[in-house]
Amino acid sequence: MYNKFSGWYFKCQSDQHSLALIPAVHAAGNQVTGSVQLITPQGAWCVPYPPSRVHGRGPGPRMALGESLFSPRGIRLRLRDEGLEAEGELTFGPLSPIGGDIMGPFRFVPFLECRHILSSMEHTVEGSISVNGTAYDFHQGRGYLEGDRGRSFPRHYLWTQCFFPGGALMLCVAEIPLGSVRFTGVIGVVQIQGQQYRLGTYLGARAEEVGCGAVTVRQRELVLTARLIQHRAVPLAAPVCGAMERTVREGLSCRAAYRCTLGGRPLFDLECDSASFEYEYPY
Repeated sequence: MYNKFSGWYFKCQSDQHSLALIPAVHAAGNQVTGSVQLITPQGAWCVPYPPSRVHGRGPGPRMALGESLFSPRGIRLRLRDEGLEAEGELTFGPLSPIGGDIMGPFRFVPFLECRHILSSMEHTVEGSISVNGTAYDFHQGRGYLEGDRGRSFPRHYLWTQCFFPGGALMLCVAEIPLGSVRFTGVIGVVQIQGQQYRLGTYLGARAEEVGCGAVTVRQRELVLTARLIQHRAVPLAAPVCGAMERTVREGLSCRAAYRCTLGGRPLFDLECDSASFEYEYPY
């Protein structure tokens, strides 16, 4: 069997709370298993599932793992594991996908290590999830939904997502192996005041500088800088050849700074206390 994984990242945020759920299916050797990772600013848990409890695998964000259901319309959650009791329901408003595939023409390149799917830059979230007795309420909350599939996460990468008044953004910069060469790939979206700016290697975007928890990306006249200020990271399981054998660290709700200019004119310059950030480059 071809070793591979497929997972979805459901982020939910309100004025008071942040929570993310990652249902995934992984095939390694001759066995297909599943997992659900639950992330809060205080901690993270990974609940494994045997093949008999993995259902509804498909190309979209629809998955049934154990007693939990995940779909574009919402989540019904029931997790029981050592040190974790979590349950509740969330309902999503209409998703807001971007026009076209975030991978651009790279979606046609065979044997890529990892392919990214961006399903919704922002949608409404209603409902509540209880985690070990603590209620995470999302009345008039905001949601973000993306996915990854392939064999492994990139060796080195930076990923960040942030909601802010009037908009949202996502940026990923990663070391991409392609045959015998490696290059730094860029994908991202800035959504502000009804305008959407796409960033991509296939559009001429390049990472001018990556280091010390920060990145500056330039695409012609558009320049975006993301800088991690305070991480507050928790460990997550990540795929290596289909198996969840790698540990990465994510700050679900951390402090970060973002600046974006177009032709030298600032689109925004802000600090956010509830940004999501993964930084897997050497410091």
